[in-house]
Amino acid sequence: MVAWPIVAAQNAGAGKIAVIVSPGFDLSAGLPEGTETVVQEQSDGTGGAVRAALGLIKDAETVVVLSGDVPLVSSEIVANLIAAHREAGAGATVMTAILDDPGSYGRVVRDRSGAVDRIVEAKEPGDATRADLEIKEINTGTYVFDGPAVAEALVEIGNDNSQGEYYLGDVLPLIRDGGRRVVAHIATDPAVNLGINTRADLATVEAEARKRILRQHMLNGVTVADPASTWVDVDVQIAPDVTLLPGTSLCGETRVGAGSVVGPHTTLIETDLGEGATVPHSYLVDCEVLDGCSVGPFAYIRPQTVLKKGSKAGAFVELKNTIVGEGSKVPHLAYVGDTEIGSGSNLGAGTITANYDGFRKHRTVIGDHVRIGVDTMLIAPVEVGDSAYTGGGSVITQDVPEGALGISRAPQENISGFAQRRAASAKEEEGS
Repeated sequence: MVAWPIVAAQNAGAGKIAVIVSPGFDLSAGLPEGTETVVQEQSDGTGGAVRAALGLIKDAETVVVLSGDVPLVSSEIVANLIAAHREAGAGATVMTAILDDPGSYGRVVRDRSGAVDRIVEAKEPGDATRADLEIKEINTGTYVFDGPAVAEALVEIGNDNSQGEYYLGDVLPLIRDGGRRVVAHIATDPAVNLGINTRADLATVEAEARKRILRQHMLNGVTVADPASTWVDVDVQIAPDVTLLPGTSLCGETRVGAGSVVGPHTTLIETDLGEGATVPHSYLVDCEVLDGCSVGPFAYIRPQTVLKKGSKAGAFVELKNTIVGEGSKVPHLAYVGDTEIGSGSNLGAGTITANYDGFRKHRTVIGDHVRIGVDTMLIAPVEVGDSAYTGGGSVITQDVPEGALGISRAPQENISGFAQRRAASAKEEEGS
Protein backbone atom coordinates (compact mmCIF):
# COMPACT_ATOMS: atom_id res chain seq x y z
CA MET A 1 0.00 0.00 0.00
CA VAL A 2 2.73 2.47 1.00
CA ALA A 3 4.74 1.71 -2.15
CA TRP A 4 2.02 3.11 -4.44
CA PRO A 5 2.28 6.79 -3.39
CA ILE A 6 6.07 6.42 -3.30
CA VAL A 7 6.14 5.27 -6.92
CA ALA A 8 3.76 8.12 -7.83
CA ALA A 9 6.18 10.60 -6.25
CA GLN A 10 9.16 9.03 -8.02
CA ASN A 11 7.41 9.19 -11.39
CA ALA A 12 6.47 12.82 -10.71
CA GLY A 13 10.18 13.64 -10.34
CA ALA A 14 10.84 13.53 -6.59
CA GLY A 15 14.54 13.85 -5.80
CA LYS A 16 14.39 12.41 -2.28
CA ILE A 17 11.63 10.40 -0.60
CA ALA A 18 11.29 9.77 3.13
CA VAL A 19 8.65 7.57 4.76
CA ILE A 20 7.64 8.47 8.32
CA VAL A 21 7.33 5.32 10.47
CA SER A 22 6.55 4.50 14.08
CA PRO A 23 9.27 3.06 16.33
CA GLY A 24 9.89 -0.64 15.82
CA PHE A 25 8.23 -0.82 12.39
CA ASP A 26 10.48 -2.05 9.57
CA LEU A 27 8.86 -1.34 6.20
CA SER A 28 12.06 -1.70 4.19
CA ALA A 29 10.97 -4.94 2.49
CA GLY A 30 7.98 -3.19 0.92
CA LEU A 31 9.61 0.12 -0.01
CA PRO A 32 10.91 0.91 -3.50
CA GLU A 33 14.64 1.39 -3.98
CA GLY A 34 15.95 4.82 -3.01
CA THR A 35 13.46 5.35 -0.19
CA GLU A 36 14.62 6.28 3.29
CA THR A 37 12.70 6.10 6.56
CA VAL A 38 12.35 8.60 9.39
CA VAL A 39 11.10 7.51 12.82
CA GLN A 40 8.29 9.50 14.45
CA GLU A 41 9.11 8.80 18.08
CA GLN A 42 5.61 9.68 19.35
CA SER A 43 2.25 9.22 17.66
CA ASP A 44 1.37 12.90 17.88
CA GLY A 45 -0.50 13.64 14.66
CA THR A 46 0.18 14.55 11.06
CA GLY A 47 2.07 17.69 12.01
CA GLY A 48 4.26 15.66 14.35
CA ALA A 49 4.91 13.13 11.58
CA VAL A 50 6.14 15.77 9.12
CA ARG A 51 8.09 17.53 11.87
CA ALA A 52 10.03 14.30 12.43
CA ALA A 53 11.58 14.87 9.00
CA LEU A 54 12.45 18.50 9.72
CA GLY A 55 16.12 17.91 8.97
CA LEU A 56 15.26 16.98 5.39
CA ILE A 57 12.51 19.56 4.92
CA LYS A 58 14.40 22.71 5.89
CA ASP A 59 16.97 22.21 3.14
CA ALA A 60 14.45 21.38 0.39
CA GLU A 61 13.12 23.90 -2.10
CA THR A 62 9.78 22.11 -2.56
CA VAL A 63 8.21 19.57 -0.19
CA VAL A 64 5.33 17.27 -1.18
CA VAL A 65 3.43 15.51 1.59
CA LEU A 66 1.50 12.36 0.67
CA SER A 67 -0.47 9.98 2.89
CA GLY A 68 0.80 6.41 3.07
CA ASP A 69 -2.75 5.09 3.42
CA VAL A 70 -4.06 6.80 0.27
CA PRO A 71 -2.45 4.68 -2.45
CA LEU A 72 -4.41 5.77 -5.55
CA VAL A 73 -2.80 9.20 -5.84
CA SER A 74 -1.21 9.01 -9.29
CA SER A 75 1.97 10.61 -10.58
CA GLU A 76 -0.15 12.82 -12.85
CA ILE A 77 -2.09 14.13 -9.85
CA VAL A 78 1.14 14.86 -7.97
CA ALA A 79 2.71 16.57 -10.99
CA ASN A 80 -0.40 18.70 -11.55
CA LEU A 81 -0.43 19.73 -7.90
CA ILE A 82 3.22 20.79 -8.03
CA ALA A 83 2.60 22.72 -11.25
CA ALA A 84 -0.36 24.57 -9.69
CA HIS A 85 1.75 25.38 -6.61
CA ARG A 86 4.57 26.85 -8.68
CA GLU A 87 2.26 28.73 -11.02
CA ALA A 88 0.60 30.40 -8.03
CA GLY A 89 3.95 31.23 -6.44
CA ALA A 90 2.51 29.81 -3.23
CA GLY A 91 4.16 29.01 0.05
CA ALA A 92 1.63 26.19 0.56
CA THR A 93 -0.85 24.40 -1.68
CA VAL A 94 -3.38 21.94 -0.31
CA MET A 95 -5.17 19.48 -2.55
CA THR A 96 -8.89 19.45 -1.84
CA ALA A 97 -11.98 17.63 -3.07
CA ILE A 98 -15.70 18.40 -3.07
CA LEU A 99 -17.82 15.68 -1.44
CA ASP A 100 -21.58 15.45 -1.02
CA ASP A 101 -21.00 13.66 2.29
CA PRO A 102 -17.73 14.95 3.79
CA GLY A 103 -18.07 12.76 6.90
CA SER A 104 -15.08 13.09 9.23
CA TYR A 105 -12.71 14.65 6.70
CA GLY A 106 -11.09 17.94 7.63
CA ARG A 107 -12.92 20.94 6.14
CA VAL A 108 -11.26 23.66 4.07
CA VAL A 109 -12.34 27.05 5.40
CA ARG A 110 -11.93 29.92 2.94
CA ASP A 111 -11.96 33.66 3.62
CA ARG A 112 -14.21 36.19 1.88
CA SER A 113 -11.81 36.47 -1.05
CA GLY A 114 -11.93 32.70 -1.63
CA ALA A 115 -8.40 32.09 -0.40
CA VAL A 116 -7.67 29.24 2.04
CA ASP A 117 -7.98 30.47 5.61
CA ARG A 118 -7.47 27.25 7.57
CA ILE A 119 -8.14 23.52 7.82
CA VAL A 120 -10.60 22.43 10.50
CA GLU A 121 -10.47 18.81 11.69
CA ALA A 122 -13.77 17.00 12.09
CA LYS A 123 -12.85 13.59 13.51
CA GLU A 124 -13.67 14.46 17.09
CA PRO A 125 -16.34 16.79 18.49
CA GLY A 126 -15.08 20.21 19.52
CA ASP A 127 -12.68 21.08 16.72
CA ALA A 128 -15.27 22.06 14.09
CA THR A 129 -18.30 24.29 14.48
CA ARG A 130 -21.69 23.49 13.01
CA ALA A 131 -20.97 25.98 10.22
CA ASP A 132 -17.63 24.28 9.51
CA LEU A 133 -19.32 20.89 9.21
CA GLU A 134 -21.64 22.27 6.51
CA ILE A 135 -18.63 22.82 4.22
CA LYS A 136 -18.37 20.32 1.36
CA GLU A 137 -14.73 20.99 0.44
CA ILE A 138 -12.41 18.63 2.29
CA ASN A 139 -8.69 18.30 2.85
CA THR A 140 -7.29 15.22 1.07
CA GLY A 141 -4.12 15.22 3.16
CA THR A 142 -1.88 15.99 0.19
CA TYR A 143 0.18 19.18 0.25
CA VAL A 144 2.98 21.04 -1.51
CA PHE A 145 5.07 23.44 0.57
CA ASP A 146 7.97 25.79 0.22
CA GLY A 147 10.59 23.93 2.26
CA PRO A 148 11.92 26.74 4.49
CA ALA A 149 8.41 28.17 5.02
CA VAL A 150 6.89 24.92 6.27
CA ALA A 151 9.99 24.10 8.35
CA GLU A 152 9.60 27.40 10.19
CA ALA A 153 5.84 26.87 10.69
CA LEU A 154 6.16 23.29 11.94
CA VAL A 155 8.04 24.32 15.07
CA GLU A 156 5.32 26.83 15.95
CA ILE A 157 2.15 24.73 15.73
CA GLY A 158 0.50 23.57 18.94
CA ASN A 159 -1.65 20.66 20.04
CA ASP A 160 -4.45 22.47 21.84
CA ASN A 161 -7.29 20.49 20.28
CA SER A 162 -9.67 17.65 21.10
CA GLN A 163 -7.17 14.97 20.05
CA GLY A 164 -4.11 16.53 21.64
CA GLU A 165 -2.25 16.19 18.35
CA TYR A 166 -0.23 18.43 16.07
CA TYR A 167 -2.29 18.95 12.90
CA LEU A 168 -0.35 19.56 9.70
CA GLY A 169 -3.14 21.81 8.45
CA ASP A 170 -2.32 24.26 11.24
CA VAL A 171 0.81 25.36 9.37
CA LEU A 172 -1.31 27.07 6.71
CA PRO A 173 -2.30 30.20 8.71
CA LEU A 174 1.30 30.53 9.93
CA ILE A 175 2.66 30.39 6.39
CA ARG A 176 0.08 32.96 5.29
CA ASP A 177 0.92 35.20 8.23
CA GLY A 178 4.53 34.98 7.14
CA GLY A 179 3.62 36.69 3.88
CA ARG A 180 3.30 33.65 1.61
CA ARG A 181 0.24 32.66 -0.41
CA VAL A 182 -1.80 29.62 0.65
CA VAL A 183 -3.89 28.17 -2.16
CA ALA A 184 -6.13 25.18 -2.79
CA HIS A 185 -6.01 22.87 -5.79
CA ILE A 186 -9.31 21.04 -6.26
CA ALA A 187 -8.77 17.48 -7.51
CA THR A 188 -11.29 15.98 -9.92
CA ASP A 189 -10.31 12.36 -9.21
CA PRO A 190 -12.38 10.97 -6.30
CA ALA A 191 -9.64 8.45 -5.50
CA VAL A 192 -7.47 11.15 -3.93
CA ASN A 193 -9.44 10.80 -0.70
CA LEU A 194 -9.80 7.01 -0.67
CA GLY A 195 -7.91 6.31 2.55
CA ILE A 196 -7.48 2.94 4.25
CA ASN A 197 -8.29 2.51 7.93
CA THR A 198 -9.96 -0.93 7.91
CA ARG A 199 -9.84 -4.16 5.93
CA ALA A 200 -13.13 -3.07 4.36
CA ASP A 201 -11.48 0.15 3.17
CA LEU A 202 -8.59 -1.91 1.80
CA ALA A 203 -10.97 -4.07 -0.23
CA THR A 204 -12.67 -0.96 -1.65
CA VAL A 205 -9.37 0.59 -2.72
CA GLU A 206 -8.06 -2.68 -4.18
CA ALA A 207 -11.22 -3.05 -6.26
CA GLU A 208 -10.79 0.47 -7.62
CA ALA A 209 -7.11 -0.17 -8.34
CA ARG A 210 -7.91 -3.36 -10.27
CA LYS A 211 -10.55 -1.53 -12.28
CA ARG A 212 -8.09 1.20 -13.24
CA ILE A 213 -5.34 -1.27 -14.14
CA LEU A 214 -7.68 -3.23 -16.41
CA ARG A 215 -9.06 -0.09 -18.00
CA GLN A 216 -5.58 1.02 -19.01
CA HIS A 217 -4.80 -2.39 -20.53
CA MET A 218 -8.09 -2.35 -22.44
CA LEU A 219 -7.29 1.13 -23.79
CA ASN A 220 -3.95 -0.32 -24.93
CA GLY A 221 -5.68 -3.02 -26.97
CA VAL A 222 -6.18 -5.92 -24.55
CA THR A 223 -9.53 -7.74 -24.59
CA VAL A 224 -10.85 -8.46 -21.08
CA ALA A 225 -13.96 -10.59 -21.42
CA ASP A 226 -15.15 -10.07 -17.83
CA PRO A 227 -13.33 -7.35 -15.88
CA ALA A 228 -15.23 -8.23 -12.69
CA SER A 229 -13.57 -11.67 -12.52
CA THR A 230 -10.14 -10.72 -13.89
CA TRP A 231 -7.21 -9.77 -11.62
CA VAL A 232 -4.06 -8.14 -13.02
CA ASP A 233 -1.24 -6.85 -10.83
CA VAL A 234 0.21 -3.41 -11.49
CA ASP A 235 3.61 -4.76 -12.66
CA VAL A 236 2.13 -7.11 -15.28
CA GLN A 237 2.97 -6.32 -18.92
CA ILE A 238 0.40 -7.28 -21.56
CA ALA A 239 0.88 -6.73 -25.30
CA PRO A 240 -1.97 -5.59 -27.58
CA ASP A 241 -4.38 -8.18 -28.99
CA VAL A 242 -4.16 -10.43 -25.93
CA THR A 243 -7.45 -11.91 -24.72
CA LEU A 244 -8.07 -12.48 -21.01
CA LEU A 245 -11.02 -14.77 -20.38
CA PRO A 246 -13.09 -14.90 -17.14
CA GLY A 247 -11.35 -16.02 -13.98
CA THR A 248 -7.85 -15.02 -15.10
CA SER A 249 -5.25 -13.82 -12.57
CA LEU A 250 -1.91 -12.35 -13.68
CA CYS A 251 0.43 -11.78 -10.75
CA GLY A 252 3.85 -10.31 -10.08
CA GLU A 253 6.02 -9.34 -13.04
CA THR A 254 4.20 -11.57 -15.52
CA ARG A 255 4.50 -10.74 -19.23
CA VAL A 256 2.04 -11.83 -21.94
CA GLY A 257 2.86 -11.60 -25.65
CA ALA A 258 0.62 -10.40 -28.47
CA GLY A 259 -2.19 -12.65 -29.65
CA SER A 260 -2.15 -14.98 -26.65
CA VAL A 261 -5.35 -16.19 -25.01
CA VAL A 262 -5.24 -16.69 -21.25
CA GLY A 263 -8.05 -18.42 -19.40
CA PRO A 264 -10.70 -19.07 -18.53
CA HIS A 265 -9.71 -19.71 -14.91
CA THR A 266 -5.94 -19.48 -15.37
CA THR A 267 -3.33 -18.08 -12.98
CA LEU A 268 0.09 -16.86 -14.14
CA ILE A 269 2.60 -15.90 -11.43
CA GLU A 270 5.96 -14.37 -12.42
CA THR A 271 5.54 -16.03 -15.81
CA ASP A 272 6.75 -15.07 -19.29
CA LEU A 273 4.17 -16.05 -21.90
CA GLY A 274 5.11 -15.58 -25.55
CA GLU A 275 3.04 -14.59 -28.55
CA GLY A 276 0.13 -16.65 -29.81
CA ALA A 277 0.03 -18.98 -26.81
CA THR A 278 -3.09 -20.50 -25.25
CA VAL A 279 -3.46 -21.32 -21.55
CA PRO A 280 -6.95 -22.43 -20.43
CA HIS A 281 -7.75 -23.66 -16.89
CA SER A 282 -4.12 -23.85 -15.73
CA TYR A 283 -1.68 -22.68 -13.05
CA LEU A 284 1.79 -21.44 -14.02
CA VAL A 285 4.50 -20.25 -11.61
CA ASP A 286 7.91 -18.70 -12.38
CA CYS A 287 8.22 -20.32 -15.78
CA GLU A 288 8.75 -19.38 -19.43
CA VAL A 289 6.33 -20.35 -22.20
CA LEU A 290 7.47 -19.25 -25.64
CA ASP A 291 5.60 -18.34 -28.81
CA GLY A 292 2.86 -20.62 -30.08
CA CYS A 293 2.78 -22.94 -27.07
CA SER A 294 -0.33 -24.70 -25.83
CA VAL A 295 -0.79 -25.31 -22.11
CA GLY A 296 -3.71 -27.06 -20.45
CA PRO A 297 -6.45 -27.45 -19.65
CA PHE A 298 -5.72 -28.30 -16.02
CA ALA A 299 -1.93 -28.10 -16.32
CA TYR A 300 0.43 -27.16 -13.49
CA ILE A 301 3.70 -25.63 -14.72
CA ARG A 302 6.12 -25.18 -11.84
CA PRO A 303 9.23 -23.01 -11.42
CA GLN A 304 12.28 -23.19 -13.71
CA THR A 305 10.31 -24.78 -16.53
CA VAL A 306 10.77 -23.62 -20.12
CA LEU A 307 8.43 -24.55 -22.95
CA LYS A 308 10.16 -23.70 -26.19
CA LYS A 309 8.45 -22.48 -29.34
CA GLY A 310 5.41 -24.47 -30.43
CA SER A 311 5.59 -27.05 -27.63
CA LYS A 312 2.68 -28.41 -25.64
CA ALA A 313 1.83 -29.34 -22.07
CA GLY A 314 -1.66 -30.75 -22.24
CA ALA A 315 -4.47 -31.80 -19.95
CA PHE A 316 -3.53 -32.80 -16.39
CA VAL A 317 0.20 -32.39 -17.02
CA GLU A 318 2.61 -31.26 -14.31
CA LEU A 319 6.06 -29.99 -15.28
CA LYS A 320 8.79 -28.99 -12.84
CA ASN A 321 12.31 -27.68 -13.61
CA THR A 322 11.95 -29.04 -17.13
CA ILE A 323 12.88 -27.89 -20.62
CA VAL A 324 10.42 -28.93 -23.32
CA GLY A 325 12.09 -28.61 -26.71
CA GLU A 326 10.68 -26.85 -29.75
CA GLY A 327 7.60 -28.62 -31.07
CA SER A 328 7.70 -31.34 -28.41
CA LYS A 329 4.54 -32.52 -26.70
CA VAL A 330 3.56 -33.79 -23.28
CA PRO A 331 -0.11 -34.14 -24.23
CA HIS A 332 -1.85 -35.47 -21.12
CA LEU A 333 -1.78 -37.19 -17.74
CA ALA A 334 1.95 -36.90 -17.07
CA TYR A 335 4.43 -35.79 -14.41
CA VAL A 336 7.78 -34.65 -15.77
CA GLY A 337 10.31 -33.20 -13.33
CA ASP A 338 14.01 -32.31 -13.60
CA THR A 339 13.99 -33.26 -17.27
CA GLU A 340 15.37 -32.00 -20.56
CA ILE A 341 13.35 -32.89 -23.66
CA GLY A 342 14.73 -32.26 -27.14
CA SER A 343 12.77 -31.01 -30.15
CA GLY A 344 9.98 -32.88 -31.90
CA SER A 345 9.49 -35.50 -29.19
CA ASN A 346 6.23 -36.91 -27.81
CA LEU A 347 5.60 -38.28 -24.33
CA GLY A 348 2.60 -40.60 -24.16
CA ALA A 349 -0.17 -40.49 -21.59
CA GLY A 350 0.84 -41.54 -18.10
CA THR A 351 4.56 -40.76 -18.53
CA ILE A 352 6.33 -40.35 -15.21
CA THR A 353 9.90 -39.27 -14.52
CA ALA A 354 10.91 -40.68 -11.14
CA ASN A 355 13.35 -37.90 -10.26
CA TYR A 356 13.66 -38.26 -6.47
CA ASP A 357 15.34 -41.15 -4.67
CA GLY A 358 14.37 -39.96 -1.21
CA PHE A 359 17.57 -37.96 -0.70
CA ARG A 360 18.35 -36.02 -3.87
CA LYS A 361 16.91 -35.12 -7.28
CA HIS A 362 18.19 -36.65 -10.53
CA ARG A 363 17.73 -35.57 -14.16
CA THR A 364 16.21 -37.32 -17.12
CA VAL A 365 17.43 -36.45 -20.63
CA ILE A 366 15.19 -37.20 -23.61
CA GLY A 367 16.62 -36.50 -27.07
CA ASP A 368 15.13 -35.17 -30.30
CA HIS A 369 12.23 -36.97 -32.06
CA VAL A 370 11.78 -39.48 -29.24
CA ARG A 371 8.56 -41.43 -28.76
CA ILE A 372 7.84 -42.32 -25.15
CA GLY A 373 5.11 -44.98 -24.99
CA VAL A 374 2.04 -44.62 -22.78
CA ASP A 375 2.46 -45.39 -19.09
CA THR A 376 6.27 -45.30 -19.22
CA MET A 377 8.18 -44.69 -16.02
CA LEU A 378 11.67 -43.23 -16.44
CA ILE A 379 13.83 -43.84 -13.35
CA ALA A 380 16.36 -41.01 -13.20
CA PRO A 381 19.20 -40.57 -13.82
CA VAL A 382 18.53 -41.92 -17.29
CA GLU A 383 18.91 -40.84 -20.93
CA VAL A 384 16.83 -41.68 -23.99
CA GLY A 385 18.74 -41.04 -27.21
CA ASP A 386 17.55 -39.24 -30.35
CA SER A 387 14.78 -40.98 -32.34
CA ALA A 388 14.48 -43.73 -29.70
CA TYR A 389 11.26 -45.37 -28.53
CA THR A 390 10.01 -46.86 -25.28
CA GLY A 391 7.37 -49.53 -25.14
CA GLY A 392 4.11 -48.73 -23.40
CA GLY A 393 4.00 -49.76 -19.75
CA SER A 394 7.79 -49.94 -19.45
CA VAL A 395 9.92 -49.06 -16.46
CA ILE A 396 13.13 -47.65 -17.93
CA THR A 397 16.08 -47.89 -15.55
CA GLN A 398 18.91 -47.89 -18.09
CA ASP A 399 19.86 -45.54 -20.93
CA VAL A 400 18.14 -46.16 -24.27
CA PRO A 401 20.59 -45.67 -27.18
CA GLU A 402 19.81 -43.52 -30.21
CA GLY A 403 17.21 -45.10 -32.48
CA ALA A 404 16.61 -48.05 -30.13
CA LEU A 405 13.43 -49.36 -28.50
CA GLY A 406 13.57 -49.60 -24.73
CA ILE A 407 11.07 -52.03 -23.29
CA SER A 408 10.74 -53.52 -19.82
CA ARG A 409 7.67 -55.63 -19.03
CA ALA A 410 6.94 -58.64 -16.87
CA PRO A 411 5.75 -61.67 -18.90
CA GLN A 412 1.96 -61.87 -19.10
CA GLU A 413 0.31 -64.95 -17.60
CA ASN A 414 -3.39 -65.81 -18.16
CA ILE A 415 -4.89 -68.07 -15.46
CA SER A 416 -7.77 -70.07 -16.93
CA GLY A 417 -10.96 -70.48 -14.90
CA PHE A 418 -9.95 -67.85 -12.34
CA ALA A 419 -13.28 -65.99 -12.36
CA GLN A 420 -15.30 -69.20 -11.78
CA ARG A 421 -13.09 -70.33 -8.90
CA ARG A 422 -13.17 -66.86 -7.33
CA ALA A 423 -16.98 -66.76 -7.48
CA ALA A 424 -17.24 -70.22 -5.86
CA SER A 425 -14.85 -69.18 -3.12
CA ALA A 426 -16.87 -66.06 -2.37
CA LYS A 427 -20.09 -68.11 -2.16
CA GLU A 428 -18.50 -70.47 0.35
CA GLU A 429 -17.38 -67.51 2.45
CA GLU A 430 -20.97 -66.17 2.53
CA GLY A 431 -22.33 -69.54 3.71
CA SER A 432 -19.79 -70.03 6.50
